[in-house]
Amino acid sequence: MTTHINLLDWRRERRERRKREFVATLGLGIAAAAGLVLAGWMLANGELEYQHTRNEFLRGQIREMDQRIKEIQELERVRANLLARMRVIEELQASRSASVHFFDELVNTLPEGVSLTGVKQQGDQVSLDGVAESNGRISTYMKNLDASPWFTDPRLIVIKTSESGQRRKASFQLQVRRLTSPEASRAVDAPAEASTAAGVSP
Repeated sequence: MTTHINLLDWRRERRERRKREFVATLGLGIAAAAGLVLAGWMLANGELEYQHTRNEFLRGQIREMDQRIKEIQELERVRANLLARMRVIEELQASRSASVHFFDELVNTLPEGVSLTGVKQQGDQVSLDGVAESNGRISTYMKNLDASPWFTDPRLIVIKTSESGQRRKASFQLQVRRLTSPEASRAVDAPAEASTAAGVSP
């Protein structure tokens, strides 16, 4: 008696099992790929969010620095204005001090027998009109001006000699250059300070 075994059902079942295994493996692969894609997207999105936050922070810092730069520029402008005003005040004070020294020196350099009738100034050039008892007095006056730290380069422009009764006089016009430098001021002040100190010393 021959026994027949039907292998069709077994083969069909094996194909179905392999098919299910393939589908399951494929599904796992697709799920893994989807997971990787999702993880990559989330990572990239996180990086973008971080970069966006960082960019906003940097923009805020830049705006703050721009504001500080504007404030510093405004302070520099105010400082420059104050320095300019201080320079003007110092120049005015120096000019006033120089004017006082100028007139004092005009008087101090006048020798006996010489008087001034007019003083004109144009820039640093000073024109002096006066009357002297003799030409020698005028020469002495010019030497005094040349020796003064506030004047230089005295020049005789005009001299006229006249007689009135038994008295003789000479009218003259001089030109001299005025010095207003701090060196001249110190040269004038130093002897005065030294004499003052000598006068009050025990």
